[in-house]
Amino acid sequence: MNNSENTPEHSAEDSSCKRILIIDDEEHFVQVLSRSLTRLGHNTTCAINGEQAIAAIQQKTFDWISLDLRLGKDSGLNLISHLQAQQKEARIVILTGFASIPTAVEAIKLGAFNYLHKPATIKELLRAFEDNTEEGVTIESSPMSVERLEWEHIQRVLHENEGNISSTARVLGMHRRTLQRKLQKHPSRS
Repeated sequence: MNNSENTPEHSAEDSSCKRILIIDDEEHFVQVLSRSLTRLGHNTTCAINGEQAIAAIQQKTFDWISLDLRLGKDSGLNLISHLQAQQKEARIVILTGFASIPTAVEAIKLGAFNYLHKPATIKELLRAFEDNTEEGVTIESSPMSVERLEWEHIQRVLHENEGNISSTARVLGMHRRTLQRKLQKHPSRS
C-alpha cells in the first residue's frame, strides 16, 4: 500500500477535523480504519511500514498518529523517537494485539500518549487520542481476568529478566516448557 490520503467532505477549517497518520502493516485494517475516520470528518494518511511513515511525517503535519506495535519484523516502539522528532505536537497512540504492561510502560516512556489493545473500536481510539487526563494513559478500563493477570505478571517478570526464559521460569517457580507454552498463547483481552 502506498502512502495515501483520504479527505473528508467536511471543511478543512472545521476544528474537530484532525489530521491522522495510521501506521499498521495490516493493509485491510488500515483501509477500514481510514474509511471510518474519514466518515467522521478526519483527514487520514496511511503507511504500512516505517519507511512510509517517515516519508509521510516529512511531508505533512499530523495531530494524531495511530501506531501498531508490530510492523512486520520491526517494532513500532523504534519509530516513536523518529515520529516525535518530526511531529512534536502529535499525539501517538500505540495499538497492539500483543499488549503487556512492560511494553505499555516503555511506549509511554518513549513518548506515546496512550496505549490500546486490538481490536479497539473507533470510539475507543478517539477517546485514547482525546484523553485529557494529566498522564493521558489508559492501559485497561475494566478489571482484568485471572488469565490476563497471569499473562501480565509473566510479561513483567520476563521483562525484569531481560527476556531470559530459564531465569523467568525459575523466578515464577514453573517448568521452562510450561512457561514457553504460556508465552505462545495470545493474552485474553480482559
